[in-house]
Amino acid sequence: MEIKVLNISGKETGATVQLPEAVFGITPVDHAIYLDVKQYLANQRQGTHKSKQRNEIAGSTRKLYKQKGTGGARAGSIKSPLFNGGGRVFGPQPRDYSFKLNKKLKSLARKSALTYKAQDNNVVVLEDFTFDAIKTKNYINLVSALNLTNEKTLLVLPAQDNNIYLSARNIQKVKVTYADQLNTYDVLNCGKLLLTAGSVKTIEEAFAK
Repeated sequence: MEIKVLNISGKETGATVQLPEAVFGITPVDHAIYLDVKQYLANQRQGTHKSKQRNEIAGSTRKLYKQKGTGGARAGSIKSPLFNGGGRVFGPQPRDYSFKLNKKLKSLARKSALTYKAQDNNVVVLEDFTFDAIKTKNYINLVSALNLTNEKTLLVLPAQDNNIYLSARNIQKVKVTYADQLNTYDVLNCGKLLLTAGSVKTIEEAFAK
């Protein structure tokens, strides 16, 4: 698939970029996408939830009242889950939600997500650029020039660029990442995928194997 290259003013440069078929033109596998997104979201969970069981509650273990003759149910401790302030039965405990996926499956999921973006014409290629200084206004002007002000966008850079990354950090519906950190969730979560000419080459080298 051939795409015209735009500059940061939103105008065509006259150059074109060929999106590699091995990355942007495969047969998408939805189940691979599902597993990769599921793993990504699971890895975001802290897993620090915790409730106290009856053996962890601070309180007396004195028997509340005599066993028989009260007309009520027998009770042995104020820490029983049946009483207000007692322990919780089978409550949440700290745990690790992460799980493993094979590298080939994760690569297939990313390529499937990129293919969907290309099929829906939601891929925009920009010429390689940088900002002279860290200014949020610079990135706002970039998004505005591309008529994507109200669109959720993901800009993929070929290498680390703090001027661009920090300029976009505080803008809603905007995310900047690097080609070697690209993940399936971010690709699917954005409306428009913004690539640079350099990042297309980096993505091809990483995934077209």
